[in-house]
Amino acid sequence: MIYGYARVSKAEGQDTAAQVAVLKAAGAETIFEDAASGGRFDRPALQKLLDTVGQGDIVIVWKLDRLSRSLMDLLRIMDRLEKAGAGFRSLTEAIDTTTPAGRMMMQMLGSVAEFEREMIRERTRAGLAHAKAQGQRLGRRRSINRDQRRKAIRWIAEGQTQAEIARTFGVHRSTISRLLASGLDNKD
Repeated sequence: MIYGYARVSKAEGQDTAAQVAVLKAAGAETIFEDAASGGRFDRPALQKLLDTVGQGDIVIVWKLDRLSRSLMDLLRIMDRLEKAGAGFRSLTEAIDTTTPAGRMMMQMLGSVAEFEREMIRERTRAGLAHAKAQGQRLGRRRSINRDQRRKAIRWIAEGQTQAEIARTFGVHRSTISRLLASGLDNKD
């Protein structure tokens, strides 16, 4: 079975008619259509398509960016199609995973994506190390400041409940529990 997938962004105010015509001319028997951003993976028609395809089926799109705007999402979709035993064709970019050259092209895209992920991780680690060396405190800002933490510990000693203290400071009770478990440290 040959399935087609067409997508337009809601914000663009377009319709899928032109894509549908091209997909039908390319042999698509059933076409799934979405009106949503390509950056979103939770598109209903795409999910239905991915749940429908099986061994020997082929999914065609007019252009790769109709399927996904992100290389990572594109590779996830390709992985799902491969696991289902389905092939993929992009009409504009002439990518066809039912051929050895098409599979090689997708593997090269996967390698580029993996390289990109590693570069992002490396830059993140370097940035965190630099910030730490500069004495910056990393992580989320504390829910309650040092004076509030001191008051909370004193109030617990005076008999107030964790729930009462949490309500006073507008935080969750678990914040007070963690404070008591760790004690009042010297960091702010």
